[in-house]
Amino acid sequence: MNKLKERWNVTSNWQLVIIFIVFAITGSTAAYLSKPVTSALGITKENLSLWLYWPFRLLIIFPVYQVMLVIIGAIFGQFAFFWEFEKKMLDRMKLGFIGKYVDSKIKK
Repeated sequence: MNKLKERWNVTSNWQLVIIFIVFAITGSTAAYLSKPVTSALGITKENLSLWLYWPFRLLIIFPVYQVMLVIIGAIFGQFAFFWEFEKKMLDRMKLGFIGKYVDSKIKK
């Protein structure tokens, strides 16, 4: 637990618990929303092979999950942690310009 706190720059166990709660709520919500979103886009198990359906479903819900993570994190008072977390993830996906753009708009 201490290694995780150190890696994430978290000072208290309570903050770590809140972060875990945010991840749990966001993951559950994203999983819950993925079926109606894919259905609205016409992507169903009936009209696609399961080998295509599940990857499409994951690809569609992934960006929604990322945005929800920051929003739910902010509701729980952990915006700074989750925004930094997202920027690191965007950098790893070679999309760091998105985080820089949003930062420039936030700081104005």
